[in-house]
Amino acid sequence: MERAVPHAVPLGQMEVFQALQRLHMTVFSQSVSPCGKFLAAGNNYGQIVIFSLSAALSSEAKEESKKPVVIFQAHDGPVYSMVSTDRQLVSAGDGEVKAWLWAEILKKGSKELWRRQPPYRTSLEVPEINALLLVPKENSLILAGGDCQLHTMDLETGAFTRALRGHTDYIHCLALRERSPEVLSGGEDGAVRLWDLRTAKEVQTIEVYKHEECSRPHNGRWIGCLATDSDWMILSAGQGPCVNQWQLSGELKAQVPSSSPGLLSLSLNQQPAAPECKVLTAAGNSCRVDVFTNLGYRAFSLSF
Repeated sequence: MERAVPHAVPLGQMEVFQALQRLHMTVFSQSVSPCGKFLAAGNNYGQIVIFSLSAALSSEAKEESKKPVVIFQAHDGPVYSMVSTDRQLVSAGDGEVKAWLWAEILKKGSKELWRRQPPYRTSLEVPEINALLLVPKENSLILAGGDCQLHTMDLETGAFTRALRGHTDYIHCLALRERSPEVLSGGEDGAVRLWDLRTAKEVQTIEVYKHEECSRPHNGRWIGCLATDSDWMILSAGQGPCVNQWQLSGELKAQVPSSSPGLLSLSLNQQPAAPECKVLTAAGNSCRVDVFTNLGYRAFSLSF
């Protein structure tokens, strides 16, 4: 695994090393701070980087405003998923979840608060945790990834309480329909599945790859990321340079181009504390994070 910074490298070589890192960078995950003014992004080098959305969206923003304000090493391997509570930033990698205090991160501190590991079938199994999702009404955290299941963890006790099964391959992404106790999941099997948390049952499936507009036979059927901006719209993306806008009926409404050849992470900033920072951000096989000031227009990119 390539580490973030090698020891005792001359300045010229360091610049080359950093340029190569950016060239081969993949951004797997994003999460907005509780105040809504900062965005965390996790990459394939195990780093978590913090951007200031308020500075980048300011009328006085400069190119430097679109650069990181904090960066730290969070995991030994890739940071596949992240989510924020009202105080904590929770991140996940290979087989485990960690938590950090936002207040300490913004002071350039990076002391780990806690870590947990879901119950796997064998002690030798260490699947990727590709997605994390908060369910505020339950005070729970849902984890999903390489074992094709959705695991629910009680945030108060740290105990794992249930597992939802239905996907036939890796799960890459989760999203919550806030007006109802339902969760959306997408993954390698090419399906977006809708789950009712009251019954722990799958209630609807959208098989995206069966739609001609979204068919990618040369790249496969997998779904890399999805998000929902209301109780009727789904945003999805995968190995392609577009954000797809769907209705739950399965109708494709629009496709919006991005700067990345493949998208792996979508984040909607809907924090009421910072309405001026209400944006969609998209990231993937690039060192850039695209910022959409509305769902149909890419305004600019944040850059590592």
